[in-house]
Amino acid sequence: MLHARTTVSQALRLLALAALLGAGGVHADEYSDVNALMRAGKLAEALAKADQYLGTKPRDPQMRFLKGVLQTESGKPVDAIGTFTKLTEDYPELPEPYNTLAVLYASQSQYDKARAALEMAIRTNPSYATAHENLGDVYAKLASQAYSKALQLDASNTGVQPKLALIRDLFAPGAKGQRPSPPAPPAPAPVAKAPPAPAPAPAPVAAAAAAKASAPAVAGAPAPAAAASAEKDVESAVRAWAAAWAGKDMNSYLGAYGRDFDPPGSQSRKAWEEERRARIVGKSRISVKIENLSVAVSGTKATAKFRQGYSADSLQVSSRKTLEMVKAGDRWVIVKESTGA
Repeated sequence: MLHARTTVSQALRLLALAALLGAGGVHADEYSDVNALMRAGKLAEALAKADQYLGTKPRDPQMRFLKGVLQTESGKPVDAIGTFTKLTEDYPELPEPYNTLAVLYASQSQYDKARAALEMAIRTNPSYATAHENLGDVYAKLASQAYSKALQLDASNTGVQPKLALIRDLFAPGAKGQRPSPPAPPAPAPVAKAPPAPAPAPAPVAAAAAAKASAPAVAGAPAPAAAASAEKDVESAVRAWAAAWAGKDMNSYLGAYGRDFDPPGSQSRKAWEEERRARIVGKSRISVKIENLSVAVSGTKATAKFRQGYSADSLQVSSRKTLEMVKAGDRWVIVKESTGA
């Protein structure tokens, strides 16, 4: 038995559950009721309530995710795998179901399937640290199986045993660096807000102020007024990008990405654009809300961080988003995009 797998599963489930339940706020009472029953150990009642809800809203991703969690907790991994598999098919843009699906496969020693699911999660969200860590664990288990097979075929190979022992030590109970078990699942939390802005620095003494005034300006450092203007330009570019996305204006949306944009995963720029076009144009309606936008400008480079509220058809997701931008001529364009950062 892979000892670390249980804690990976719990941590993954909590992370995914918090991400989905924190999104939107619609039907929060139903989610809270099911979650409360689950916390109380009343799994059958919770599952019945989830099924009742899904009877009227069968495509709701949050409740379907909860149902999968309940099936897992009730000792029904095959049913849970079916639930999460269908969820990945209907909402391929969500990385959490892929992660949870991978953990279920790993619990059945189906490591190749677990690896494939985690690679899909990372392709969907390259900045999802938990998926990367879980993928490392899966690769270690696959290596363990390969080394064991090598020893069965050639017991005289003295170079394999130390490698196998190293991997077994990695997953042994009490191994150094093993993650502690997480706490019990919390009640759904409200969408996190950006931290408060730092307090302004104390005013310099008169002598320091005079010295600063007489000192030559640092080359390339924008004046306060210019910096403020640049921040406004970046903010306008971010909001125009969100408006183009919501309006399914593909020319403006794709045009917001610079020539040096780095697509997620190993996709080519062309493949990424085709995928984005298919996902966006196919939606009947899209809403993209930008909240708690924070912009930092350094010369011709800028970083915009914000909470993105995305909804399309019956899907609602709230997540942290970071856009790295550069100035190209008189425009600010996106060169890197990450979620959860």
